[in-house]
Amino acid sequence: MDIKEKIEEVVEKVKSDEKLLDKFKKDPIKTVEGIIGIDLPDDVMEKVVDGVKAKVSVDKLSGALGSLKKLF
Repeated sequence: MDIKEKIEEVVEKVKSDEKLLDKFKKDPIKTVEGIIGIDLPDDVMEKVVDGVKAKVSVDKLSGALGSLKKLF
């Protein structure tokens, strides 16, 4: 299994669905398990969750910075 591929899959789904994003913020492990449909070992699941959190945060930061650039 490719962890990067799973992270990308979850990021796309979470970013495209506000309710899913809220659910991810409240309970990331259960949300990721529900999205990928696989019960992974805890250490692997933590890597996927951390990767998704990082990607979602970076994308939000990039969007915010892009908006700021438009102001100047």
